[in-house]
Amino acid sequence: MSITQQHVLDTYRARRLGEPAPPAPGAHDWQVVREWRDERQFRAVLAGRPARHRFRDALNRWRRRPT
Repeated sequence: MSITQQHVLDTYRARRLGEPAPPAPGAHDWQVVREWRDERQFRAVLAGRPARHRFRDALNRWRRRPT
């Protein structure tokens, strides 16, 4: 059963029971990614490491390199 079929089945069951419909698959993916990133930064601060954005810093270094 695919995730879409499962969602349709859950929505059908919720409607029959008078409950609110579940969120669509993937509706909260970016929120989960942001929370995961915040947790990593928080743990870095607790461990005494700088809470940095490694990918963003590398991209900025690449953009600022002398040509």
